[in-house]
Amino acid sequence: MNLAHRFLHSACETADKIAVFYGEARLSYQDLRQQTLGMASHLRESMGIRPGDRVGILLENHPEFIPSLLGILAVGAVAVPINHFLKEDEIDYLATDAGLRAVITESELAPRLAAAQTHLPTLQLVRFPLPPPSPPSLVLESVVPRQESDLAILIYTSGTTGRAKGAMLSHGNLLSNVESCRQILEVVNLDRFVLMLPMFHSFMLTVCILLPLLTGGSIVLIKSLHPPRAMLAELMANQGSVLPAMAQVFRALAAIPEGIQLPLRLCISGAGPLPASILESFNRRHPSIPLIEGYGLSEASPVVSVNPVHGPWIPGSIGLPIPGVELRVRDDADRDLPDLQDGELCVRGGNVMQGYWNAPDLTRETLRHGWLLTGDIGHRRPDGYFVVTDRKKDMLKPNGMNVYPREIEEVIYRFQGIREAAVVGEPDDRRGERPVAFVVMEENLPFDEKALLAFLREQLADYKLPRRAVSLPSLPRNAAGKILKTRLRELLRT
Repeated sequence: MNLAHRFLHSACETADKIAVFYGEARLSYQDLRQQTLGMASHLRESMGIRPGDRVGILLENHPEFIPSLLGILAVGAVAVPINHFLKEDEIDYLATDAGLRAVITESELAPRLAAAQTHLPTLQLVRFPLPPPSPPSLVLESVVPRQESDLAILIYTSGTTGRAKGAMLSHGNLLSNVESCRQILEVVNLDRFVLMLPMFHSFMLTVCILLPLLTGGSIVLIKSLHPPRAMLAELMANQGSVLPAMAQVFRALAAIPEGIQLPLRLCISGAGPLPASILESFNRRHPSIPLIEGYGLSEASPVVSVNPVHGPWIPGSIGLPIPGVELRVRDDADRDLPDLQDGELCVRGGNVMQGYWNAPDLTRETLRHGWLLTGDIGHRRPDGYFVVTDRKKDMLKPNGMNVYPREIEEVIYRFQGIREAAVVGEPDDRRGERPVAFVVMEENLPFDEKALLAFLREQLADYKLPRRAVSLPSLPRNAAGKILKTRLRELLRT
């Protein structure tokens, strides 16, 4: 089943319904259907795109992203969403690695493809607005059929360490994850999903684009994130009901004036850990709106687990595996570990990628015996809920003891005035390495390193104590909002 074919069938049944809210603009399902078919026709007839060809999408968060994605899939090609925050050389690497035949882009971003066009002389650019299709747009019957095993999206991981890798997601992978999310989030066609994170991110592709459009729901595409009150005004005006976002968004929503009641029925925190302090402040301000933490990664299409909509909600937990997905904790010898013992989280299910593009050795390392090794460390609680402790590569070993930065970070968040925190390791001649804390203070509050370290000394074992704490105006993040600890380690070396 082609994902685009599934959407077009759905669009025929709900032609007049609003599919996308974007500021004052409204796009019906019929509008999206026509745009999707127009893009598919242009790619096939004017650009010569054929099944299996890779086509990039280099667009900011605009409605055109959606028919671009679906149009690529309609001709049986492979969509390659490109992080629009990348620089020219980074895009060149990605485009060359994927072997792109074409890129759908906009005038402001097109210059960043100059290096890629040098290395890929046949690379074609598609820009909006499209010319009128000639011959006329594809009809539904001519959408290229694909098997569930056929490649649909090549999603490049955020690359917090080393070069980004292309996770190969099939039509079946994505359909499986959409259906699992539909069940566990109790999605209905009245839902309006609020889309504010970058559309190229796997979290948004599955949960905020494919999930609503394949279930007859709607997308509230936020036009402006700044200032925050503009984002809030759009959410309110278009009556968003489901908000998948990252922790910082929920921190902001916890601080809105008391007189404002959000129309949301559900909030989902992803794309990184949800600090307990943010969860607590959000629950105090919006006690009737569940804020549930989940877990996922691009290689799993991406959703793996989530706290149940109706609870119980366990602070600091990523919840339970979604339907059709297995989650286990294993040691380095692939042996299952008992409850409460930390090991690597491993995933199995229809959502797990086919492998990494052009990287057979890395694929063999990551996919073992049918299981996806996530690189995340965590454990299973006796009640079946899972907890992520940290990234395997981020684990510190002062004096040979395992120390998980997230444990220290959670304690730092309890210190008054801390807005953000991140802990990394610094080489130490006597202990091997020592933790160092980077913090961002709330606006207009002073930073007192001695007071913070004294507070931590009361809460943590001596070997877990940061050697020092450094205040920064902001923490370095990638486009998905994940803290770039590689950059923080670089700061320690300068």
